[in-house]
Amino acid sequence: MEQNNSLAIFQGKEIRKDWLNNEWYFSVVDIIWALTDSADPKDYWYRLKKRELDSGGVELSTICRQLKLMAEDGKMRETDCANTEGIFRIIQSVPSPKAEPMKLWLAKVGYERIQEIENPELAQTRMKEIYKAKGYSDDWIEKRVRGIAIRDELTDEWGKRGVKNDKEFAILTAEISKAAFGMTPSEYKQFKGLKQENLRDHMNDLELIFNMLGERVSTEITRKEDAKGFNECKEASKKGGKIAGNARKETEKELGRPITSKENYLDKPESLKRIELKKKK
Repeated sequence: MEQNNSLAIFQGKEIRKDWLNNEWYFSVVDIIWALTDSADPKDYWYRLKKRELDSGGVELSTICRQLKLMAEDGKMRETDCANTEGIFRIIQSVPSPKAEPMKLWLAKVGYERIQEIENPELAQTRMKEIYKAKGYSDDWIEKRVRGIAIRDELTDEWGKRGVKNDKEFAILTAEISKAAFGMTPSEYKQFKGLKQENLRDHMNDLELIFNMLGERVSTEITRKEDAKGFNECKEASKKGGKIAGNARKETEKELGRPITSKENYLDKPESLKRIELKKKK
């Protein structure tokens, strides 16, 4: 599937989509049209929902949201849309040969997920393989994987201490980033010219290192101070980020250049090759 700002291409057909709450939502009737070649995908969707409900299944409409998308007449009209998880569930109910490859893929993914739960090392190995296939260097991948482990340990610690909802997690993360780099994650993404991409996947080695430092120290301070609840964890996060920020500033002073970089890896693997060449010179 290829994506731009408002369309995705699936099996050669255009799928309307919209970005909401940090994830893509896709037009259900467009997905059905691509999978079934139905002359009337809206009617197909209606009958699919009815058949699923009559057979004792779920009400598929409950996993959809009404979003305004550009219609054939050029007007913005409310359309049933679902996120990636929802679309996968809908595809499972589509009795079309074109849906079978997707169903087989979903079964494989589900099996692999069970394997990873039983053996967490498999998840890490597969993650490294994915980054390797995208063109990242082994050295960068090791830092990225280590950063994920440090991040997971920090969020686990926050969870144990009363930080629960996504908004609070985001605020604490922003406090560390602001103190460490002088930018919140959203500001950092804008600085690098990113949109929905994962910021950490577009950090260079030093950016990853100082990001890890801020989060690791925040974990240690949170434990040392036995922080309880959101406000106390917030203060610990500020302190952890500040330590990383001071180290960053000292490093910048010594190197004579900023650590934060506008460079990103959107042009993988070409941009990665250029970076590696610079390192060898």
